[in-house]
Amino acid sequence: MADKSFLITRETTIAAPPERIHALLADFREWQKWSPWEGLDPAMDRTYAGADSGVGAVYAWKGNSKAGEGRMEILESETRHVGVDLLFAAPMKAHNRVDFTLAPVAGGTRVEWAMTGPQNVVMRLMSRFWSMEKLVGPDMDKGLAQLKRAAEAA
Repeated sequence: MADKSFLITRETTIAAPPERIHALLADFREWQKWSPWEGLDPAMDRTYAGADSGVGAVYAWKGNSKAGEGRMEILESETRHVGVDLLFAAPMKAHNRVDFTLAPVAGGTRVEWAMTGPQNVVMRLMSRFWSMEKLVGPDMDKGLAQLKRAAEAA
């Protein structure tokens, strides 16, 4: 049977300073500009709570069957790192960790997006046919491309 946890990472280089990219990551209201899941349900209900941005900022959503339902909270927020607690309530329950790491490089900033979490028995069985890499990886690629466009246009 598959591993009891998963790790998916993607990265890109963005022609923008870390501070500009951090602003798009640490404020959940800015995620509408780049998140690959924001367009899944135009009528999605969004709730923001806690801090406006950074540590303590909370974002909850409830949408159609494609968007699902869940909640995120920023646990760590520094210019070069944002750590997010991610809880999915639907269509499947899951509790994951998301980390964005920003590193200055020639011509901009290297951005790494990582998602990790446990895989319950059902997820481990499913992963024999549909790996988390194949399910989530393309969305992360799309999100990084959209983050790049948003940061470079700012």
